[in-house]
Formats: sequence, C-alpha cells, structure tokens
Amino acid sequence: MCLTQDGLALSHVDQAERLCAAGARWIQLRMKDAPVDVWLEAAKEIVSHCRSYGALCIINDSVDIALESGADGVHLGSNDGDWLEARRRIGAERILGGTVNTREDAERAVRAGCLDYVGVGPWRFTGSKKRLAPVLGAQGVADVVGVLGGIPAWAIGGIVAEDLAEVRLAGAAGAAVGGALYRELCIEDNFRRLDEAWTNGRVAMRA
Repeated sequence: MCLTQDGLALSHVDQAERLCAAGARWIQLRMKDAPVDVWLEAAKEIVSHCRSYGALCIINDSVDIALESGADGVHLGSNDGDWLEARRRIGAERILGGTVNTREDAERAVRAGCLDYVGVGPWRFTGSKKRLAPVLGAQGVADVVGVLGGIPAWAIGGIVAEDLAEVRLAGAAGAAVGGALYRELCIEDNFRRLDEAWTNGRVAMRA
C-alpha cells in the first residue's frame, strides 16, 4: 500500500500518478490539514488516475471525502471515527481499514467485525505522524497479528525494503509504505526496490 505524503516537491496527485505508472495498485491518499475543497479536488483526480491504471484508491481519515470522490474505500485511524458507523455509511462494497496499535485495539477490531484490513504499527519510529503510538517492532506486530483472528494486517511505520522479509515473517499480509517511496524523489526506482523485496521475501518463505 503506497501512501502519499505532505511536504514534498510533488503534489499528492503527481505522487499518485507516478506511483501508478511505476506499478503500484493500492494508493492511500494521506493529506493532513488540507482545506476540504483542496482535499476533495485532489481525491477526485487521484481516483481518476487510479481507475485508469486499475489501481485502488483509499482515502485516509475521511468518510465524506471517500464518498464524494468515488474512492474505493476509507482508512480510519484510532481517533478518526467509529468503524461501525463508517461501514454503515460506505456500504458493503467499499473497503474499510482501521489502525490498530495494541492487542486491545486488535480485539476491538475483531469485535467490530466490519473491517476489511487493519494497519498495524508503528514498525519503527517515523516522523510522518504527529502523535506516534509506541513502537511495536517485528515482535510487537507479530503479537498483534496473532490476535486479529484472520483480519489481514498491513504493517506500517518507517518500513524500508530491507524490512519486508521480516514483515512477512511477522504474519503481515502486506506493508504500507510512505517515506521510503520518496527518497530523492526517485519514486519509480524506490517502488521497484520495495516490490522486488516483498516478492523475494515470499519466495524465501516458500523455500
């Protein structure tokens, strides 16, 4: 899962378009503190780009923006709204993800019974979040995954290509990546490196 980021020389729309062109098929639009009209305009453009590439677009934090932009779904953090209410609003067809940081969060996700996936982390310290939960690391992610009762988990938080084999071993279904995609704005090369590392980790596990 490829997260767009604030504060780059590239707009969120340009980030998403380049990621899709590089082969990404799951984009999460993550705009913090943007005016609603700017956010919605970017979301609509990114949804259009994703459609043309056969990619999914998930909106971080806002059910309203997800619905108005025609996005494939929404991701809600721990303090971004009630999961059951979000499911009621978006319906059964759209994707609903939620953030879990602890075993207690994971148990709540299981009880809710309405999430398609969860983001589990942080894997390590990351400066992209203002209120970072305690770092879990590989063992902490594995512990949380073990409580999820089969809900697919995407590890998140400072993940780089070299982590991906260990992310797989922790039981995660995938990884959500932001900062590592944008190093030196070499998005295509960075995405390729991450994609290959994930695939190689799968091969190693099968062997």
